[in-house]
Amino acid sequence: MKFFETLGRYCILMSKVFSRPEKWGIYYRRTVAELDQLGVGSIALTAIISIFIGAVITIQMAITLDTPFIPQMMIGYATKETMILEFSSTVIAIILAGKVGSNIASEIGTMRITEQIDALEIMGVNSAAYLILPKIVATMIFFPFLAAFSMIVGMFGGFLVARLGVMLPSDYIDGLLYYFDSYEITYSLVKMTVFAFIITSISGFYGYYAKGNSLEVGRASTTAVVVSSIMIMIFNLILTQLMR
Repeated sequence: MKFFETLGRYCILMSKVFSRPEKWGIYYRRTVAELDQLGVGSIALTAIISIFIGAVITIQMAITLDTPFIPQMMIGYATKETMILEFSSTVIAIILAGKVGSNIASEIGTMRITEQIDALEIMGVNSAAYLILPKIVATMIFFPFLAAFSMIVGMFGGFLVARLGVMLPSDYIDGLLYYFDSYEITYSLVKMTVFAFIITSISGFYGYYAKGNSLEVGRASTTAVVVSSIMIMIFNLILTQLMR
């Protein structure tokens, strides 16, 4: 019963979030600010993780495919496919759920327990839309760019370890160029867009309904990250079945 109650409250909140804004200019400025905070602020983390994961995948593939019957170029091809199909969308989304999701839940939760949200409601502002909608729009716009950036950086990380002697760099590049399917990029970016909505809306939901003290805000933030991660894995399965 608690599940259906939570789901109902979530749907009601989303109906408020996507209601007609009072002033489009205010929402536009808030969306631009959220693009910088939630999107641009995540570039460094995405780059660091992607370059090391790309390097590790290349090393693991070189060990696994260490046989004369498999061309060395397949190491580069396997690294490319792994980065595009799963890591740069699903794994990066889970990592961003921890960074961005906790940030959103704690920010809105703090506003709830300090009665700032109540003050917005008294002034006649749709607090749900004002606080959550710009974040949803910003992440759905910027997160696909982070996914594409992760693909490039991850493959570059693989190239760096290839240069260190894991394999011939020319074979690695041949693998990257071998059989490119543009639909795989589309598939990954669509997944990341859906994941962006999941992360932001769920984190906003738990932050918006936080109550009590600062300890409860921390719990709401933790719950938001856990639930977002679970939903990402569920929708990853669903979208893979629908799109592949």
